[in-house]
This record gives sequence, structure tokens and C-alpha cells, in this order.
Amino acid sequence: MAGPDENCEEHVMLPPRPLAARKGRGAVSNIQGRYEVNGRESFDDGWTHDEDGDEPAPFKTHVTDEFAKTILSRNASPDIPFNVSLNPYRGCEHGCIYCFARPTHSYLGLSPGLDFESRIFAKVNAPDLLRRELSRPSYVPESIAIGVNTDAYQPCEREFNITRRVLEVLNECEHPAALITKNSLIERDIDLLAPMAERKQAIAAITLTTLDPEISRTLEPRAAAPARRLRTIRTLTEAGIPVRVSVAPVIPFVTEPELERVLEAAREAGALSAHYVVLRLPWEVNPLFQEWLQAHFPDRARRVMNRVREMRGGKDYDSDFSLRMHGEGVWADLIRQRFEKAVKRLGMNMTSGRFAELDTSRFRRPLVVPTTAGKRSGNAAGQLDLFS
Repeated sequence: MAGPDENCEEHVMLPPRPLAARKGRGAVSNIQGRYEVNGRESFDDGWTHDEDGDEPAPFKTHVTDEFAKTILSRNASPDIPFNVSLNPYRGCEHGCIYCFARPTHSYLGLSPGLDFESRIFAKVNAPDLLRRELSRPSYVPESIAIGVNTDAYQPCEREFNITRRVLEVLNECEHPAALITKNSLIERDIDLLAPMAERKQAIAAITLTTLDPEISRTLEPRAAAPARRLRTIRTLTEAGIPVRVSVAPVIPFVTEPELERVLEAAREAGALSAHYVVLRLPWEVNPLFQEWLQAHFPDRARRVMNRVREMRGGKDYDSDFSLRMHGEGVWADLIRQRFEKAVKRLGMNMTSGRFAELDTSRFRRPLVVPTTAGKRSGNAAGQLDLFS
């Protein structure tokens, strides 16, 4: 058999180029949502290897007005301390790679990856819908958690002011609210939150995942820096607003080594209590997080996932209500003990008091109730006027 022609250049298959991180974005890809009919996958034919030093093209943010039909969501989950929540936005520009809300973009036919943090939907009629809800004769007041699914103070709130207008309604009706955020923009609304807190009708939680600005910049790229969040805790505390710190998620070998230092810094800034959640990887969050690990921490990616599986009974995730927040096994128990000892030492193990006693007794129904709840009609809804 004749040997290969020595003058013929042999074709060499290049290995696939690893996914590259995008500046200012958490996800490194736009993976397919689980409800999409047509599949897609990236393919590297080798022509782009000469451009390895180039950064991926930037992903611009687009915010779309959404006229929601309802605004209050109710849940019966036994591991969540609230029953009613309100989310002014769908999608979140903060881009936190671990966000459990990412899979909800699949319902919109969009990717839970880059789409989730760049295709934002603003519920512009949220304040009007809330007025209508609070005016119902059958409405029974209970604390409303704001910004649980996606951050109510993400960057586009500066322009849309939906969260502020929601707080104006709640303040007018003397209705209690609890907010959670990782953005210092909450300081803008101290003029509303401080008098509400004085009436025991407002509390705030600040998510503080890490003290390392380099880790934070890739983990939650468009949220406030850790030092800025600590300043926000202090500012809210000085204004008389009770603040809780949320150490979430605890990621093995990434943020987990800082657990005690995060709690100490939060206590020094004025936080009264704390809670934690270990990393959760539901649905599309799992592949997105593992892509992020390979892009930013390839040296420890396998160790991180092995530890995650040890805390999830050998799986990447377990959605059981009794396990999903804190995990199980030796490592989960070790984190729990570390947390409990730290908060006890710091005097942050408050389980009752103002955080559990928001006052609903002063509630009064709104005096002004819109009839249309801000709905679009005619041309404003995008319909053609056939008779113009």
C-alpha cells in the first residue's frame, strides 16, 4: 500500500476553543432553553483560532415594556419565609451566574444564559396593578417580599422607577414590605423606607456573597461591589431600617472559605441577622454555572462540582424542600456549624423581633384606584388603526 504523499499537507483537527467570558456578563453562552423546539450548538471550525486574544462581541441590554396581567405572586413553599412577592422586572442585568430565576426566561422562548441578563422586561403597570389588588374587599394584608426573583434595584430601575412607585403605593396604604437586593440604588428610597421602618413596616436584606471584588466581578458582574454593599448596609442601618445579610450562595472553594469573614464584615456594617443558602443548580443554571467555572476557575472546577454533588446526594441538584437550601451530608453539616457558630459569636442569630413582626394592623385601602391598571390600547398596544 502506498504511503501518504510527503508533499501533501496533513489536515490537523484543532481542539474546540473553550468558551470565553464576556466583559460585564455572567453567562458565557446563550444556551438553549428547555422549551425551545429547534436545537442549536456552537461549532468551532478552526478559523477563529488566530483571534484567540480578541474579546467576544459585547451583548447589549434591551429593556422592553411589559403590561402584566397580575403583579402579586403567592407560594406555599415550606422553606421560604414569605407567602407573597412582587417582582417589577423579568430578567436581571446583574448577570449573577448562580441566579435561580434564570430558567424562567425559557418560558418566554429566550435563553436563560445571556438573554436573561440582556433581555429585560419591565412591568410598567406594576404600581397600578398593586393599587387594584390592595383595593379588593377580599384582600388580606401580609408582608410583600419585593425583588425576590429578580433584583428590584437592577440598573434599569434608575430609568423606570417601578420599584419606587410600588413603594409609594405601599407607604400610602401603610402596608409592610421586605426588600432584598445587591444594589446600592436602594439608598435612593430611604425617604420612603425610613418612615415605613419606624412603623415596623419595612425591612431590607442585602446579599453579600464574597468580599473579593475580583470574584464578585465575574460572579455577579453588574451588581454593586462588595465594599459598596457594606456601605449600603451601614447607610440603611443609620437611617433606622433593619438590615439582614444574605450570604448566598455559598460556593465550595470559591466563596465558602470567606463565610466567617463575610459575616464579620456585615455585622460591623450594622446587619442585625443573617441567613445562608448553599449553591443551587436547577434546570439550565447547572450547565451555565459549569461553563462559568471552566471559564474562570478551570483549576478547581472539578473539585467544586464534586463537593456540590457530595452535598446533593451524588446529584448536581436536589429540589427537595427539606434539602435544597442547605444540602445534606458531612460538608453541608460543616457549613451549617460554621455559620451557626459565627452568627452566635457575632450576635446575629436573631430569629424573631422586627424581622418577624412587620405590622399589618395599620393597613388602609388606596383612595385612588385606576380602572385600567395602565393597560395599552389601540396604537399603544401595537395594533394598526384601520380607520385613520
